Amino acid sequence: MSSPTLTASLPAGGALSSLQRSRQRMAWLLVLPSLLVLLAIAGLPLARTFFMSLTDAQLSDLSARQFVGLANYIGDAGVLADPQWWEAVRNTLWFALLSVSLETVFGLGVALMLNHPSPLKALLRAAVLVPWAIPTVVSAKMWTWMLHDQFGVINAMLLSAGLIDAPLAWTADPDLAFATIVLVDVWKTTPFMALLILAALQMVPGDCYEAARVDGVPTWSVFVNITLPLITPAVLVAMIFRTLDALRVFDLIYVMTSNSRSTKSMSVYVREQLIDFQLAGYGSAAATLLFLLIALITLCYMALARRRMEGH
Repeated sequence: MSSPTLTASLPAGGALSSLQRSRQRMAWLLVLPSLLVLLAIAGLPLARTFFMSLTDAQLSDLSARQFVGLANYIGDAGVLADPQWWEAVRNTLWFALLSVSLETVFGLGVALMLNHPSPLKALLRAAVLVPWAIPTVVSAKMWTWMLHDQFGVINAMLLSAGLIDAPLAWTADPDLAFATIVLVDVWKTTPFMALLILAALQMVPGDCYEAARVDGVPTWSVFVNITLPLITPAVLVAMIFRTLDALRVFDLIYVMTSNSRSTKSMSVYVREQLIDFQLAGYGSAAATLLFLLIALITLCYMALARRRMEGH
């Protein structure tokens, strides 16, 4: 027989479960309006884009379209059969990998410097924000002028220092254009990563550092065993946000190199098909594939990040 104590505890447990279910229902009711708005803003255009991708619509006359099924995806003239699409996919993935990795490393370094007490801390934070505050189109055009092979200041400085013998076409040379795009993006977005990591650093309990100092733990060991594990969740979230931005990059690449195959991203490819070639159906298929690829990478990234944060 069950003890009186256990029997008396069962109603309390049942009441707690009922309370939890009630809170979950209330949470869903509170979130429901936002979900409906998100569905209307994002879901309906996405559904329309997918519908358009199943037709041969031309942008000049969207009404004169015929249903072609998956021909825009897997046919002989489909997106998946176009070598330029796969070049755009490769460029985008490499861009995301290189830019996010460099921005995380540099952002961590900047955050560690800003985290030290200094009377100029507020001024330094404002200065670090300047590249991030400049609109992407403006910074891309600014760097295009600075990197110009005829009157750019970068070539002038390198020539005067004797580091190069002739001006370099940074954005026109296929061997240099991709690296140039990555470096410009790193310059612009590192402040974003630095500020997010700085916020995480300031949340680390000071008692941990005090105990480490009392025990005489070396600075590098404190960073590896205390600081880094505690800020890892925030760093992973920041990397997810930056990965999403990098995978859908458009304005930076289009302003600096236009439709160059050496730097063309998936978003630039979609724009080229929709605007330059007026292929609404084909361009919609490319846009749908772009969305699916970004969603797949994001889900995998989040799953790995969750496993990392849970210690698996």
